[in-house]
Amino acid sequence: MLAAERRVSIDRDGGDVRLSTAKLTRVLEHEPGDLTAIVEAGLKLSELQERLGAHGQMLALDPPGDPTVGECLAADLSGPRRHRYGAMRDLVIGVTVVLPGGLVASSGGKVVKNVAGYDLGKLFSGSRGRLGLIARVALRLHPRPQTEATVVAETGDPRAVWQELSRSQLEPSAVDLLPGRVAVLFEGPASAVEAQAAACPGKPADPGVWDDAARAQTAAPGRAPFEWQECPLARPGPGIAFVAEEVSRQWSPLAERVRRSFDPDGILV
Repeated sequence: MLAAERRVSIDRDGGDVRLSTAKLTRVLEHEPGDLTAIVEAGLKLSELQERLGAHGQMLALDPPGDPTVGECLAADLSGPRRHRYGAMRDLVIGVTVVLPGGLVASSGGKVVKNVAGYDLGKLFSGSRGRLGLIARVALRLHPRPQTEATVVAETGDPRAVWQELSRSQLEPSAVDLLPGRVAVLFEGPASAVEAQAAACPGKPADPGVWDDAARAQTAAPGRAPFEWQECPLARPGPGIAFVAEEVSRQWSPLAERVRRSFDPDGILV
């Protein structure tokens, strides 16, 4: 079979050859003083969080399930903490990838203030394995908060609650909209968390509400730009909703041009 006819898929079925990162599970470097780490792409997020927790640190990312670090970047995964910390693409300061022709490329740096070169991390964010294999990722970490508190506002108009939050001086770590309610998470020093939770619209709630949000996100197969009135589960921020029906995720013409420049023979599927 000619090289152009050998189709390759990464960590999923679909190609004549299936590449896996399942054995790439090492923490290669961790600099607690710099709040950075370099890890292999097959490392599960839960395992990374456990190792970082021993140093009072975390990767501020909370997608549902237990994806690998590479999956988080390739699928552009995020969760309610995206409100404060951003998505995976915002937590990546460097990446090493294997391109379709076999070339190994790296960009970025080991510390936040020393990032150089092309930003392959952001380019590969959401690439779904169509540009190359993500092998290693350098990550920006955050300290684990001292304490946290959840507030839930029961409402028939979540937009009004969101507007009230956005106009206030409150600094929530996470915000999630569920049918009939808005969940808000505050993290940090105990006194600050207590004061912000008291000033937030709604009532103190069990943190299990975030498990409800994760289950709803897991059950929603698609993502799409949302309208507040129509979306059953919407995240404030970049206008993305997790919706119950399948959503066609077409590449933009620009993304397709980038894909062709990385993989002109169409090896990756």
